[in-house]
Amino acid sequence: MKFSVCLSTGFEGVMYPIPFAGPEDFIEQAKLCERLGYDSVWGNDHITTQDYVRELFPGKPPNFYEPLITLAAIAGATKRIGLGTALLVLPMREPVYLAKQVLTLDQMSNGRFMLGVGIGAYREEFTAWGGNRIRGARRGDMMDEGLTTLTLLLNEDRPSFDGKYASFSAVEMFPKARRQPFPLYVGGHNLEAVERAARLGQGWLPGWRPWDELADRIALLRRRAAEHGRDPTQIEIAPQFSVTIGKTAEAAEKRYMESGLVAHRVSLAYTGRDLSQQVIANLVGSPEMLREKVGKLAEIGVGHCCALMFPADSVAEMNDQIQWFAEDVMKITSA
Repeated sequence: MKFSVCLSTGFEGVMYPIPFAGPEDFIEQAKLCERLGYDSVWGNDHITTQDYVRELFPGKPPNFYEPLITLAAIAGATKRIGLGTALLVLPMREPVYLAKQVLTLDQMSNGRFMLGVGIGAYREEFTAWGGNRIRGARRGDMMDEGLTTLTLLLNEDRPSFDGKYASFSAVEMFPKARRQPFPLYVGGHNLEAVERAARLGQGWLPGWRPWDELADRIALLRRRAAEHGRDPTQIEIAPQFSVTIGKTAEAAEKRYMESGLVAHRVSLAYTGRDLSQQVIANLVGSPEMLREKVGKLAEIGVGHCCALMFPADSVAEMNDQIQWFAEDVMKITSA
């Protein structure tokens, strides 16, 4: 089992207080994760304030940091740790320059970069960014076209494409990635996302789901990958969970339910997740409970507890949780 940490690049107000972390914090936290043995650190992608965050923090806009630039700075300050996006909002990115950024970051980090992409949780953010340009656009269609164009640009020598949202001709995109195939992770937990990962992903990076449903979708992904002529074992199953560790289960649950993450879960209730299971289906509990949960996740096919989110009221508290989890769960589980 691999474990990785989600940085707070786009989580002020969404999960953390305002203000929360700045550039130096991201770099020092990544260095801490490297020392503790985490596989990777991942950056979350937001560009403007969500409606519910504006209501929770009137007059206090959150500070959101662009994840690719943040990860590039971290790459220069670290040696081993992997770098990823969880998730980059693909419908809001122009594919040719995104491919160039991705390949450059791959080279500058010595092949440590992984690109996780998704549709984006908040349509109001997409609308604020796009204005009249995206009137009538369906983000799912943009996501599908974006995955197709990225796959072409990252892998072919002189790709061309003429679609509804993107068009380019004989683009020579070099250097290619040091890792082949390039680690492209598909985010999202609905059936469309499962199908996208089965067709094109090197990894599937959903949000948490009830574990029986997660197990069913892992089985579906593997079946569909085989039907597409792919080796299902080459697609990493990498769900994103929240972590709150306490001396007892009761203490951990109390701390989790008092965190800013709960309002975030409520804002995403439209995705169909059963919020009554948000404690049991995430890594919330005592160290012993969390080790047991990790074991059960491995049994259903999870290979990477990816971009773990650690709700906290300060960077110091977040770092304490990251260290506690590493020492009492991650290292013992991996031994």
